[in-house]
Amino acid sequence: AAVRSPQPAPLVIDNGSFQTRAGWACPDPAVPAEPLLRFRSLAARSRGARGGAGAETQVGNDLGSPEPLRWLLRSPFDRNVPVQLELQELLLDHVFQRLGVSSQGCVDHPIVLTEAVCNPLYSRQMMSELLFECYQVPKVSYGVDSLYSFYHNRRQNWPCSGLVISSGYQCTHILPVLEGRLDAKNCKRINLGGCQAAVYLQRLLQLKYPGHFAAITLSRMEEILHEHSYIAQDYTEELQKWRCPEYYENNVHKMQLPFSNKLLGSTVASEEKQEKRQQQLRRLQELNARRREEKLQLDQERLDRLLYVQELLEDGQMDQFHKALVELNMDSAEELQSYINKLSVSVEQTKQKILQSEVNIEVDVVDSKPETPDLDPLGSEQSLEDVESINEFEPLFAEEQPEVEKPVAAVQPVFNLAEYHQLFLGTERIRAPEIIFQPSLIGEDQAGIAETMQYVLERYSKEQQAILVQNVFLTGGNTMYPGLKARIQKELLEMRPFQSSFQVGLASSPVLDAWYGARDWAVEHTSREEGWISRKDYEEKGGEYLKEHCASNVYVPIRLPKQAPRAAEAPGRASSGTGNPVEQA
Repeated sequence: AAVRSPQPAPLVIDNGSFQTRAGWACPDPAVPAEPLLRFRSLAARSRGARGGAGAETQVGNDLGSPEPLRWLLRSPFDRNVPVQLELQELLLDHVFQRLGVSSQGCVDHPIVLTEAVCNPLYSRQMMSELLFECYQVPKVSYGVDSLYSFYHNRRQNWPCSGLVISSGYQCTHILPVLEGRLDAKNCKRINLGGCQAAVYLQRLLQLKYPGHFAAITLSRMEEILHEHSYIAQDYTEELQKWRCPEYYENNVHKMQLPFSNKLLGSTVASEEKQEKRQQQLRRLQELNARRREEKLQLDQERLDRLLYVQELLEDGQMDQFHKALVELNMDSAEELQSYINKLSVSVEQTKQKILQSEVNIEVDVVDSKPETPDLDPLGSEQSLEDVESINEFEPLFAEEQPEVEKPVAAVQPVFNLAEYHQLFLGTERIRAPEIIFQPSLIGEDQAGIAETMQYVLERYSKEQQAILVQNVFLTGGNTMYPGLKARIQKELLEMRPFQSSFQVGLASSPVLDAWYGARDWAVEHTSREEGWISRKDYEEKGGEYLKEHCASNVYVPIRLPKQAPRAAEAPGRASSGTGNPVEQA
């Protein structure tokens, strides 16, 4: 019997707009059942030298902190749909390189790739063209990330029905699933996700703490959002609780921003400042004096040369005199005399400036010395007159004197720099994630999750509604807020009939379950043809072609508009009297 060669292990890529996760789908227990690679779906290209030389491209985790490179960062996604295929190619190159794909000139592994709900045909066409033409993959399968998560967390025999609520970085979707298949015509999307919540939180805190505007970065807000925010079961009632000082003190979260202990002007005494100022002044004066001396030396050398040429004229050495004039680029003795006069004046002025600067330096040095009463005893007549004149004006200074002599520590308490750099998170903890239920908080004219969920359910019969609400499934990185499950249960209780039952479940790992579900599907369907698009399918049916499966979108082929028959144009041509006589006949 012929021995079959082992098939290459499928490569599973969860192509998210926030994070890309990639790994192998292999039943071998030696291969980790975890995504081996996780990185932000971002790329940055440094400009390098002029002409493009030295330009460097960084992808994902190689970027480090994104804040210094925020203006250089590029994403292949518009919302959650990949549109920049050049950047998508950079991300895929990074994946294949880090996972050690060693095949030359191609990627000899099946690819399982996630895509957006109701992904546009053009986006899928460009992605298929990239995979088949650039990487020469043998076959590819597309699926929806939230449906893969639903597939991974199935609680009963597949196929099953349910209502999937997926909230990611850019969008939130309400997806009805009937008998294991997506009902695409009743899917709804809300253009709000974790990104908009982080931006809203950033705006709230920047308005509250304008002194820390630069320190309240988007990356820091994303971290605060997922670690300190929660969903209020009743938003209005929760806001009323925060009005109570005791509740505020017990529930406020304090965040410490980075700061430096060194305060400008606080550690340096006024005497040290004055001394530094005097030193800088001396250095500046010395530099100017050195420049004047150099200028004086150059002018003096040139003046000596001109005087030497003038002596040649006085001695009657005309040949040497005219030769020297040519070297000096002069035409006559009058011009020579004019230059001599100008240089003489310049040399004299420079000497005067040098003498004046020396006097100023001596005066500055004397003034900068500390006052010593022993240098001017009060026994002289001039000193007594000065004291009498000061005593005449002493009542005018009497009111200000105690305030001037009062120590600074007595006026102001000790400034706590660490406390100044703290953020107090109060109502912001519930206001930022609340936008997915009330988009009007940020001025968006959209319905929230509760209204959209009710709208989707009302499009089905009562029997189908009862089936869908028995398995309401929450998934996505933006569903990890504490209290979200209780809030969905409360909203369902308000919209469902009296004493009707429903069940709400949360994904075991809302962030990674999409990859786990795609891996489960790939392991179970490696040897099957269901759901896989081969290269032959791509060449025959086009790049937008999709083979449906339990976690995929619904394929809607392109329908070209019907063209009007050419015979209908004949009467028009006949009436105009032009055209081919045979066609008119």
